[in-house]
Amino acid sequence: MNTSTLTAYKDIARALFGRAPQTTNFNRLRKRLKRQAGETIARFGMVPQTGDPAGLPKWLVCLSGGKDSYALLAILLDLKAHGDLPIELLACNLDQRQPGFPADILPEWLGMLGIPHKIITEDTYSIVTEKVPAQKTYCALCSRLRRGILYRVAREEG
Repeated sequence: MNTSTLTAYKDIARALFGRAPQTTNFNRLRKRLKRQAGETIARFGMVPQTGDPAGLPKWLVCLSGGKDSYALLAILLDLKAHGDLPIELLACNLDQRQPGFPADILPEWLGMLGIPHKIITEDTYSIVTEKVPAQKTYCALCSRLRRGILYRVAREEG
């Protein structure tokens, strides 16, 4: 990874963690999560060890808008900022056009921090409400549609 890219990720991490608590407990938690994520990445061989002339591997990090996906993105960005994760990251959110979903918050936040991102807008909500009876749960069809869209985006992004 070149120096300017590493500097950019250090700036992102600084902005991301700049308002985080500076307590011993928080710092221990952050360090433990980074260590465990790094161990998991190594254990499952998620990053090739050989230099690829085509460039760095690329990961699509899908954000639901919930705290778990934000935490995962923060950990991966922290690893990149310290040079421990030689990959490209692309944050991605699928706006499924659910009523009341605040579509502007996530892209503004990602843009403000300088995190490379892509927002996909697909009206799966109308499809699901049309196909699934009102008494049934939408989860099965919704998750299938969502995965299909995200797999397509992953292929398009390489």
